[in-house]
Amino acid sequence: MDFEQTPEQAHLRKSIREFAEAEIEPHVLTWDEEQIFPLEVVKKCGEMGLLGAIFPEDLGGAGLGYVEYATIIEELARVDPSVALIVAAHTSLCTNHIFQSGSDEQRRHYVPKLATGEWIGSWSLTEPEAGSDAAGTRTTAVRDAECWVLNGGKTFTTNAHYADVCVAMAVTDRHQSAHGISAFILEKGVPGFRLGKKENKLGMRASATGEVIFENCRVPPSQMLGKKGEGFVDSLRILDGGRISIAALAVGTAQGAYDAALAYSKQRRQFGRPISEFQAIQHKLVDMATEIEAARLLTLRAGWLKDQGQRVTRESAMAKLFASEMAVRACNEAVQIHGGYGFIKEYKVEKFYRDVKLCTIGEGTSEIQRLVIARQLLKSG
Repeated sequence: MDFEQTPEQAHLRKSIREFAEAEIEPHVLTWDEEQIFPLEVVKKCGEMGLLGAIFPEDLGGAGLGYVEYATIIEELARVDPSVALIVAAHTSLCTNHIFQSGSDEQRRHYVPKLATGEWIGSWSLTEPEAGSDAAGTRTTAVRDAECWVLNGGKTFTTNAHYADVCVAMAVTDRHQSAHGISAFILEKGVPGFRLGKKENKLGMRASATGEVIFENCRVPPSQMLGKKGEGFVDSLRILDGGRISIAALAVGTAQGAYDAALAYSKQRRQFGRPISEFQAIQHKLVDMATEIEAARLLTLRAGWLKDQGQRVTRESAMAKLFASEMAVRACNEAVQIHGGYGFIKEYKVEKFYRDVKLCTIGEGTSEIQRLVIARQLLKSG
């Protein structure tokens, strides 16, 4: 086993870190306070190839693998988890669903625009009555002459209010349960497709999350993504890769909180010396650093296996489960090390603490990850 980064991977990490610290870090507090979607920076991510990291060069992508993609998401999250979330939802959910399930014509039409950042993408699976139970989807698509007519609504859609393209799931055959759900590609401005409420969130406030609504939204058959009735099944496959990105996002968030706590512990003095010299603080830092490294290795392993063409349902769920719960612990300890200042917004750890909780919820809660892992363990046994 070789745990060493290649020179190209090391250069990628360095370049993303420099970009994030120069272009993102000065604005993080303002974006968070005012809930500003950083469209200019997202477009720069597209110009740098970050939005098309995992797609082939002939479709406008960078031709990288999931190991590199995880590195990109981690380094962005280390500075601002909101930006990392925008990139992750756009890339591994919306664009990847089109790339994995789309026809050649759909790939050629949509992927280059999304991979380069010309268009922003969103992905709509969750509904008010269908979260973890996604098979309980109520949005319908009914065939009418030469069109599909969509009615219903989706919630918790990342990038909803800024997306040019939305991939959404709808029931096309109620009697087939999970095999009766199909995916559709919808472009901004299609009649009957509109935006609903933009959510006011605890954290990840620069990332726009909101509702998309379908009211007699008519789309031609060419906008169906993948085979009829296989949209939900395809979504589960897409989530395998998506969970790697959320694991990486959690690792980056924890790393950012740890870096801030380590630096603070060296300069904060109590009883005549830096608090980093106290064993209680040292133990917190040790546990944080160790768990971050363990989560990073789990994440990179899942990414490496996916790059080898293997199914990573279990591995990505394990990485997402451990990394997200680890990151919550790490951010909690980072606030504790800061003491009262950890509760003040001008200190980075306050935002990391609010942002990180989403990692245990989005793209499958921790409880769902345990169910997924359990099924895989019992199946293999």
